[in-house]
Amino acid sequence: MKKYILRRVIQILFTLIIFQTLLFLILDAQPGDITNLYLLNPKVTPEAREQMRVALGLDKPPLIRYLQWLGNFVQGNLGVSFSHYPRPVTDILMETAPRTLVLFLTNQLISFSLGYFLGKQMAWHRGTFFEYSLTMLGVVLYTIFTPWFGLMMIYLFGVQLKWLPIGKFLDPSIWRNAPLEANTLFYYILLTTVIASALYLLVIFLTKKAGRTVRQIVRFAGFIILVGVVILTWQSTSYGYLAGDILKHMILPVLVSTLVNFAGTMLLMRNTMLETLREDFIMAARAKGLPEATVRDKHAARNAFLPVFTNLIISIPFALSGGIITETIFSWPGMGLTLLQAVNSEDIPLAMGTLSVVGVLALAAHLVADVAYAFLDPRIRYQ
Repeated sequence: MKKYILRRVIQILFTLIIFQTLLFLILDAQPGDITNLYLLNPKVTPEAREQMRVALGLDKPPLIRYLQWLGNFVQGNLGVSFSHYPRPVTDILMETAPRTLVLFLTNQLISFSLGYFLGKQMAWHRGTFFEYSLTMLGVVLYTIFTPWFGLMMIYLFGVQLKWLPIGKFLDPSIWRNAPLEANTLFYYILLTTVIASALYLLVIFLTKKAGRTVRQIVRFAGFIILVGVVILTWQSTSYGYLAGDILKHMILPVLVSTLVNFAGTMLLMRNTMLETLREDFIMAARAKGLPEATVRDKHAARNAFLPVFTNLIISIPFALSGGIITETIFSWPGMGLTLLQAVNSEDIPLAMGTLSVVGVLALAAHLVADVAYAFLDPRIRYQ
């Protein structure tokens, strides 16, 4: 296993260098630069524009700029943003990343759990009205035009019913005299989520060998208790109303993203489990007289889980930049919206920094998926 991981790390580093090279070539090849934004500004003379190009290093040959970029990237320096000069790109990403993480990790976990459960049930009840109706719903949501769907949800719940806010991630009137910054609260929310998730995973691990009924009751009760403790803990602090405001603004974007994303997980789980149900070991498990729930959950669903798990792990890094549409529709100032604004303003360092972070996370996710296979499926062994 150690040799396999070392070999995969070396391959990932080599792939990362190739990715960084292609990323630089593609973005650097686009015509013009950020100084073109001042072409029609009479206050900015051609001499001033040239001085700006020299100050930003745009006058150097592409090879020199590429070597400087690669060297800085290895040192963890993503450069200085052109459009937010002189702010470093790292500072901008540290500001926007928590907002995207809270939004899209919530969406990913909900959509995965819902899609996995419903996909398993669809395959098990094949040929019923339950399967047909959910299949049609899944196909519609999977192929729906996301911008239109998001705008319709805003119009329904935000404009007509006025139940939810229609944009941004906080209410300025509530945060005017807030005792802390919004980003700090996002970090607290992330920390709370990580701790609660770790405790729930501990409950799952401790009840692994319990009976099916006892296991389900304890896990459900543990989930309810954890949610209640988290809510009561936040309400007892002076930041509870601020967290409530952020969560209220999260409902619409999370709802839209979940409805679109869970459909793909559900259909994938359904298809892989249908293939698994045709395998000989499923027939052997039934021939042993095992309960149908055991055959479904311990044999069929567990073996059908690998491709679904792979899809989850690989999709999480791309959630950081793949939420461009959602973040734009709901004016959510995260990494996706930052990337779009950087490209529109020809802010090359910011665009390259954002995409580099996504690339690193995507390659790391591949490594995690490869290693996790050995734990999810005992038949897999790395030589």
